[in-house]
Amino acid sequence: MIVAAMEHPRQGPRIRWRIFSMLVTAAAILYFQQRSVTVAAERIMPELSLSQMQIGWLQWAFVLSYGFLQFPGGVFGQRLGARRALAVTGLLAVLACVALPLAPTLLNGTWLFIALFMSQLLLGVAQAPFYPICAGTMERWLPPNRWALAQGIHTFGAQVGAALAPPVLVLLIQGFGWQRALVWSALPALGFIALWFWYGRDTPSEHARVSVEELEELQQERAATTDTRISFARVTGILLNRNVLMVTLSYAAMNYTYYLLSNWSFLYLIQEQHFTVLEGGWMASLPPLGAALGAGLGGVLTEVFCRRLGVRWGYRLTPVVSLPLAGLFLLGAISVSSPYAAVACLVLSFSCVELTEASYWAATMRIAKADTMAATGVLNTGGNLGGIVGIPIVAYLSGHQAWNLAFITGLGFAVVAALLWLRVQTDTGSAA
Repeated sequence: MIVAAMEHPRQGPRIRWRIFSMLVTAAAILYFQQRSVTVAAERIMPELSLSQMQIGWLQWAFVLSYGFLQFPGGVFGQRLGARRALAVTGLLAVLACVALPLAPTLLNGTWLFIALFMSQLLLGVAQAPFYPICAGTMERWLPPNRWALAQGIHTFGAQVGAALAPPVLVLLIQGFGWQRALVWSALPALGFIALWFWYGRDTPSEHARVSVEELEELQQERAATTDTRISFARVTGILLNRNVLMVTLSYAAMNYTYYLLSNWSFLYLIQEQHFTVLEGGWMASLPPLGAALGAGLGGVLTEVFCRRLGVRWGYRLTPVVSLPLAGLFLLGAISVSSPYAAVACLVLSFSCVELTEASYWAATMRIAKADTMAATGVLNTGGNLGGIVGIPIVAYLSGHQAWNLAFITGLGFAVVAALLWLRVQTDTGSAA
């Protein structure tokens, strides 16, 4: 506790940044896991006789459980603590990732599809608490003036994982087949889980390597203590808070566009722009890289805007400007004649979408304060409703070669998300 911290004067980087770097690494692993089925779909469909709509249903299964368990996952993390909760859910995610490629060795036909569907449901259950828990950990470990930057960098790490998935998995699949590739790519996460459980802690005062100086710095910034019991009254306060509702509705609309870009870029480039599978793997890594850079820049911009304009417009300005731009770049992708220009438009669109992540998450942290895990669970429930609604729509449209209409709907949702931000007020107090 505090006594333990006094025994170890600070040497080198502050411990809070080591903890944060582990959260960024975990985000990269999470997104790599999420993209595995999307990248392997080109091989899975002919080998298992699945249609593109069925691949869409597998993606939908993940988003269904992932989306609806965000709020319960945030409450679970707030009760159990980040150290144990991330370790437990991480192990469950590895199990789900390994179950999918192993299922065809035991089952076939309808039972095989059910098993694949259930593996994606399980992956959603495992990963649902992740972002609320990470947001709560940042709220505990970092000062408020660093929340936006931290959220931007965290999303940057996630998108780096997403960017690595297509080229790495394509190479592994071509060399060893999709089943072995998915199994082997899932196992390194076990080492990270062990490292996190050994070194991670729920709060700075519990970490033996945190110095008195660092502990005092963080305690001066504390507004409230986390309610690990998360009472019914506090839950009700979060759910009924107007600002939480507005930012959640906006996040739902934004994530329709997000899931369109993140889940379907690979197949779009192969089917509509006629890249080879290997070329498509490399080209499909570019939009997530653009998203990673956008997320990092968004964190910096949001922090600067909050400092200069105040928190209301500081959080609001980036999404109000960048989301309509993201929609216009989607239109560009289906309008240009060059496939490489289409890739560039996808990169710019995804960059503009991810510029907003820091605004969404840091604003919710500021609204909720000590109830950050639960409130960001509400936020990400709304966010994934965009995927729950959008994935079947895009699967149907793309399966009928109506990619243009799919991208036009992405523009519409991006504009709605931007307009809803005009109703969000982040300077009116806590959620409870």
